[in-house]
Amino acid sequence: MQRLAMDLRMLSRELSHYLEHQVRVGFFGSGVGFSLILGFSVAYACYYLSSIAKKPQLVTGGESFSRFLQDHCPVVTETYYPTVWCWESRGQTLLRPFITSKPLVQYRKYTPRTYCCSNTEDLETVIHHVHSLYPSAPFLAAGVSMGGMLLLNYLGKIGPKTPLKAAATFSVGWNTFACTESLEKPLNWLLFNYYLTTCLQSFVNKHRHMFVKQIDMDHVMKAKSIREFDKRFTSVMFGYRTIDDYYTDASPNRRLKSVGIPVLCLNSVDDVFSPSHAIPIETAKQNPNVALVLTSYGGHIGFLEGIWPRQSTYMDRVFKQFVQAMIEHGHELSSM
Repeated sequence: MQRLAMDLRMLSRELSHYLEHQVRVGFFGSGVGFSLILGFSVAYACYYLSSIAKKPQLVTGGESFSRFLQDHCPVVTETYYPTVWCWESRGQTLLRPFITSKPLVQYRKYTPRTYCCSNTEDLETVIHHVHSLYPSAPFLAAGVSMGGMLLLNYLGKIGPKTPLKAAATFSVGWNTFACTESLEKPLNWLLFNYYLTTCLQSFVNKHRHMFVKQIDMDHVMKAKSIREFDKRFTSVMFGYRTIDDYYTDASPNRRLKSVGIPVLCLNSVDDVFSPSHAIPIETAKQNPNVALVLTSYGGHIGFLEGIWPRQSTYMDRVFKQFVQAMIEHGHELSSM
């Protein structure tokens, strides 16, 4: 036992001496730390360039629209380099709101009605009003997330009769059933679903006096998910018999085949709000007016790029190039 105790004390002294020496020399001074960091950096760079940075998938219903985009909106065929330290879907989705400015706008509510993905009456009114004021101006529309769902449902209902020249959508939820199912997975519910539900509840509760005659607001305020909120509030507000009836009518994938103007739709296949299996690729291939641009990463309304993503995103660049292409060269599509 004495021998063992002596050996342990000697080992302890030698280990202490080694650690003190390492501290004096420094982690990088030993050369080991630098080699480890260099090796890790090279390995991560190889992984990033081979598995993360990829060209988006361009899906169109005809060669004409595809050639038009390649010629005048080349960003849709270029490699998208997500932020190297934040390329995962949830990370991009959570980070984006913190690095973009949001103007504080106060709204007043005058009517006892809200909005939903399937009801396009307000959008139609705005579009026709603006067109009546500027009938000869090139008229385009863009929709993000739920706004994109609303825009696509409008375009699917009205077809080629719309005064819009073209449209673009970003991070659209194509199938409402699939979207809510994805958001109800435990981690997604914890990060997104519950918080968004409380935001919806807070909004309608501010105007509680407008809804109490039509809706059981106490029941609405007990909702724990977006699906429960839609079942207790949205579907009732807009006269749907069941939540399934509302979700069926709200899903833009069922109207995509009827879109009658050029529409570019940017989605990330890792978007937890819009799962990849619900993206209507085959339907898009059957409509010459539709182009899907699908990135491997980008999250929901993320598409961050650069070491520190404070400037424009990939989504911003797609929007800018597409709008410029349609205004300056849109006439080429009709002649193709």
